[in-house]
Amino acid sequence: MSENEHRNLLAEHIDADPDNVEKGLVSLVLTIVELLRQLMERQALRRVEESDLSEEQVERIGLTLMRLEERMGELRDHFGLTPADLNIDLGPLGPLLPPE
Repeated sequence: MSENEHRNLLAEHIDADPDNVEKGLVSLVLTIVELLRQLMERQALRRVEESDLSEEQVERIGLTLMRLEERMGELRDHFGLTPADLNIDLGPLGPLLPPE
């Protein structure tokens, strides 16, 4: 098999369309950010329930989490993604992100 034939065969198996690669990378990055956002939110709620924070800290954390959630929505919209697009299916383990 010649080098060109090998490249053509490889190109058929790999979707190297720059738009698809960009969207896939953005989806992966936003999935990680969303996972971290949800973890931070749960941790903040746990600390609030334990009365471990001052009112000012609760206010600041709430505002920060709201802004982060808004920004995530803006980024999803910008790249044409839905929340479901960020929920990677882990096969037998189920989806990565819990339902909100």
